[in-house]
Amino acid sequence: MTPASRPSDALSPRRRHVRRGILLGGLALSGLGAAHWFNIGGSIEGSALSVQDAHAAASAGTLTLIDIRRPDEWRTTGIGEGAIPLDMRDPAFEEKLLALVAGVQAPVALICARGVRSRHLASRLEGAGFTNIIDVPEGMFGSGAGPGWIAAGLPLIHA
Repeated sequence: MTPASRPSDALSPRRRHVRRGILLGGLALSGLGAAHWFNIGGSIEGSALSVQDAHAAASAGTLTLIDIRRPDEWRTTGIGEGAIPLDMRDPAFEEKLLALVAGVQAPVALICARGVRSRHLASRLEGAGFTNIIDVPEGMFGSGAGPGWIAAGLPLIHA
């Protein structure tokens, strides 16, 4: 019997181990991807706020809360009350943000779905000279940092 005509259940022990290793490696990588997507390691420390604190500060006018998700996400869930929708993919994002706030020193909080995009955008904005960027790592749907805006029962404005 040639290798090409051999049934798949007749694989050598070495080939079965290789296939099993590939499968397990793929599962491990998908687990890491899920951990990243759901921001399982998220926490509220340093320059980060809980969704409750972000809502209270935006309502009090002590910071500008920016919902950086996509327009289809805003339509699906609504926008957190007090947040300003500004799609982070917009090529003019930084210019539009500056038009909304009083300079690069103004306190700006960023919220997305689960805190992954807001964390990355906070780093990008700090690299661009913004000095008071605050992450909301729970996001709208929750993460390792907490249950999120929607589960916390905070008010939404429907787009």
